[in-house]
Amino acid sequence: MAETLLRFEPYKVKKGEAYMNPKQRAHFRKSLEDWKAALSQDIDAARHSMQDEQTVFADPNDRATQESDMALELRNRDRERKLIGKIDETLAKIDSGDYGYCEACGVEIGLERLQARPTATLCIDCKTLEEIRERQIAK
Repeated sequence: MAETLLRFEPYKVKKGEAYMNPKQRAHFRKSLEDWKAALSQDIDAARHSMQDEQTVFADPNDRATQESDMALELRNRDRERKLIGKIDETLAKIDSGDYGYCEACGVEIGLERLQARPTATLCIDCKTLEEIRERQIAK
């Protein structure tokens, strides 16, 4: 999967540099656009591969294996398609100047967190609280 193979070049912060300055926004924009392009290529390659590999097997076990493999591939492609949508939303936030700030409390998300997850919308504290709430509701 492209998202696990793609490595982002870390942003090197200079002393006294303001948070989410134009240079940082440009760095994250490029990283997100590269990620989106890699995902799009992966989706296209998978689509062509699935079209080429369509074979009718006489053996029911072989046919079931092929259907199972295709279902898994389609599920992965759907996840990648949703991720592309999230990347587009993040690029729009860069354009509007809202990128890098928590949607819940408004504090800086932090460059380290954004390097690890460029589409993050919550600071680590708000994300932790959200996960705790989800676990409590799931029980």
